[in-house]
Amino acid sequence: MRAWEKTYICIDLKCFYASVECIDRGLDPFKDRLVVADPERSNTTICLAITPAMKALGVKNRCRVFEIPPGITYIMARPRMRLYMKKSADIYAIYLRYVSPEDVHVYSIDECFIDATPYLDLYDMGARDFARLLMDAVRAETGICATAGVGTNLFLAKVALDITAKHALDNIGFLDEAAFKREIWFHRPLTDIWSIGPGIARRLARYGARDLAGVAALSKETLYREFGVNAEYLIDHAWGQEPCTIAEIQRYKPEGHSMTNGQVLPGDYTFEEARLVLKEMVDASVLEMVEQGVVTERISLMVGYARNVGSFANVELFEGEHGKRPVGGHRWGLHTGGNRKLDRRTNSRALLTACFEELYDETTRRDAPIRRVNIGFGDLLPEEYGTLTLFDDEVALERERSLQEALVAVRGKFGKNAMLKGMSLREKATARERNEQVGGHRA
Repeated sequence: MRAWEKTYICIDLKCFYASVECIDRGLDPFKDRLVVADPERSNTTICLAITPAMKALGVKNRCRVFEIPPGITYIMARPRMRLYMKKSADIYAIYLRYVSPEDVHVYSIDECFIDATPYLDLYDMGARDFARLLMDAVRAETGICATAGVGTNLFLAKVALDITAKHALDNIGFLDEAAFKREIWFHRPLTDIWSIGPGIARRLARYGARDLAGVAALSKETLYREFGVNAEYLIDHAWGQEPCTIAEIQRYKPEGHSMTNGQVLPGDYTFEEARLVLKEMVDASVLEMVEQGVVTERISLMVGYARNVGSFANVELFEGEHGKRPVGGHRWGLHTGGNRKLDRRTNSRALLTACFEELYDETTRRDAPIRRVNIGFGDLLPEEYGTLTLFDDEVALERERSLQEALVAVRGKFGKNAMLKGMSLREKATARERNEQVGGHRA
């Protein structure tokens, strides 16, 4: 093997949440019908996962409960995120028996990349056999089935997993640059390709590029004019190339630091009801900033609405493996919001709440049911970089700071619900329930 040649494996745990729930119940995910969704929510709630047995009946992954045909009987399992995280950690520990952590990149709770290059000689086996070794070890110890993609770079490994593994008898796909041109170049739709969403596909279609061969045929000038610096990814991927390695990912340190907080609301919320949730989210984020000892000077807000409202009713939707979503994302009308640079660096609850409420009032529709709220804090820096203006009350800010530190200490010892503001006891408040969740789902 030449020094620059690499072999990567991308492993995905098949229908992970649903598989964990089936195994915990003594069921077979390939035979038994189960969906992971919260039965206490409305039938518009999203199924976080479905078993292969449900997929075999034509049910789409990440569908909403009401989209499941009424003639299909199934078990509805309440999400248990702590259990899924523990199982994911257990499986990661299995991988580490065979490879070093420096050669693993965890992509999500159920998916990871492994640089298999140094281990093929060590274990005296080919890449496909090594992938099978890891998959069999996971199956034997946890009961969970996996699929894998093998490639000569990270991109090819991922595409092999997403596209070719589905058609392989052993659930292992393989791509090098030559196989990529044979099997993937003319594959449609483009949205099946990793990192190409419906918005990008739509823009490429304007130039007649409906597959990667079409992208490769476009001039670099055209791609840079349309996509800017992101054209580099499209150009590389159109030719099956990816220069980034796991070692480079491990070494990467972001120049900036940010924090986000978002939630899908349990139903349609009015303008004022969503404002209450917004204030709760700001409160929670501020406490996290105080705990981390950071300040911010940039905020962002995104508010999402119900799809069937007024001018939003005719928004074009893209239906893929993971459900329906608007073509091109928020730019096509389902969301409003914006961002704002502050005149100081701060983690003051009072100041940040006022800024968010002002941004909310300026950008949010009052006549449409609200279903999602996301907030962000950018340009985070250590507290010593905090700033004041001539109009700030330093005594009041210091008093607030002491109170926030006390709240952090109490919550750390007794739990997030140990102390709550009165607004979190109101009917449409969500903080109490969210404090008992993991990743926005029941723990």
